[in-house]
Amino acid sequence: MDKMKVTYEAMLGLAAEMVLDEAFKKYRTEQIYKAIDRALASGDEDTFYRLAKELNEMRK
Repeated sequence: MDKMKVTYEAMLGLAAEMVLDEAFKKYRTEQIYKAIDRALASGDEDTFYRLAKELNEMRK
């Protein structure tokens, strides 16, 4: 019974980590999109390309 509890707790831990990772990725993606919008509005080409590259790397 103890082995099942340990396994269950490990699975819960992994599930929680996956949820947290996905939430962070979503938050960071939203932040990048907002920053890209600001870069486009201000004509900051370097920042736009840097952020676009970061966004593309996150999607891999």
